[in-house]
Amino acid sequence: MFCARPNKTSEALNKKIALKKNAKMAAAFAGVPFAERIVFVPHCMRNVAQCKAEEKGSYYLCKECNRCKIGTISAKCRELGYKGLYILKGGRTLEKLIGEMRPKAVIGVACYFEGVQGMELAEKGKLIVQFVPLTKDGCADTDVNLEDVFRLVEKIDPR
Repeated sequence: MFCARPNKTSEALNKKIALKKNAKMAAAFAGVPFAERIVFVPHCMRNVAQCKAEEKGSYYLCKECNRCKIGTISAKCRELGYKGLYILKGGRTLEKLIGEMRPKAVIGVACYFEGVQGMELAEKGKLIVQFVPLTKDGCADTDVNLEDVFRLVEKIDPR
């Protein structure tokens, strides 16, 4: 998605960075209303052979055809009143959509390397960001734990 760093850092280091950033922003994230949050998922999670998502140039909009986990995540976000869910083809799209949509908080689903890149980009824009790592990464047929995603998507400030 981003590949902005010429030399990839180790997955262990990226995991450590992501966990630290998630912990740092967890309380602030919980205080952001659902309507001010956006979720970004990678296109590699799509079931390409069966996906009905609408292509919008550099991203897709999920049609909730339920042929992959993205539809389940999208339905939950819609039910809660999220600002949106976008299936990203690349990192530049992240910048563009953040600029257009102006969310207060972002949830990103990706591999650790891409997740850290996205977190850093979102932080530069003064956004509150949370990250969910893929449980199976690669360039196609990737996967994520839905419980981990829903835990974040549903997270609200208990005060």
